[in-house]
Amino acid sequence: MPTYDYKCTHCGHIFEELQSIKETALTLCPKCGKETLIRLIGGGGGVIFKGSGFYLTDYKGASGKGSSASSPSAPASKKETKPSPDSSSPAPSTPKG
Repeated sequence: MPTYDYKCTHCGHIFEELQSIKETALTLCPKCGKETLIRLIGGGGGVIFKGSGFYLTDYKGASGKGSSASSPSAPASKKETKPSPDSSSPAPSTPKG
């Protein structure tokens, strides 16, 4: 059941009431007893984030394919190719100036 906010236009009393959607809005103020209640527009329920967080695999990729968990995975380690220091041809030097 939703919670509705009410405000009395006579005394300014603001309160929440748990009501069924089918019930009519309240009109009688519980504080001053006058029939001057109005139902306020609520902000709705807040979003609650629980858990350890969100991951890249939780969303579809930019190409429209499924998550990356279903994609073939890359090898765990790659070897970088670096020129060996014993290289027979030295790097060309450029003059500054």
